[in-house]
Amino acid sequence: MTDETNEVEGGGPAGGGADETGAPEGPGPQAEAAAPTEPAGDARSRMESRQAEWMRQLQTMIDEVATQAAPVIRDVAAKATELAQRAAAASAPYAARAADVTAEVAEAAAQKSREVAADLRRSSAAQGASTDLGGGEPGAGTSEAAPSADEGGAI
Repeated sequence: MTDETNEVEGGGPAGGGADETGAPEGPGPQAEAAAPTEPAGDARSRMESRQAEWMRQLQTMIDEVATQAAPVIRDVAAKATELAQRAAAASAPYAARAADVTAEVAEAAAQKSREVAADLRRSSAAQGASTDLGGGEPGAGTSEAAPSADEGGAI
């Protein structure tokens, strides 16, 4: 009947109970209260040693994976380098052609700009000459000042 009163919900005897021989099974509540630092310190050191062992095992696994993966990574890097070289070689003619087209377009734009600037200077000079003669109002003869799109005014 004493076994029933000492049992806890977990199904086993409560701490500090006795086994079949009558010897105490472990430290009871009084033993824990009497020396709380010694068992806690011992448990902590066991936990720390387990953690240290786990960390050593984990580091060993990482080192093994790194050692085994190194040749594969080198192969992948070599393939990537080969692909980059092929892409550069294949794109070189397109880049050269794009540079040529860019140069042609820039030259055409420069030529068009020179023509527009010359037209503006001529119209400005013609306008200045007509106002110097006093024959017209300022702004007369400005119909040629801005070239139309048909004359190449658009760039």
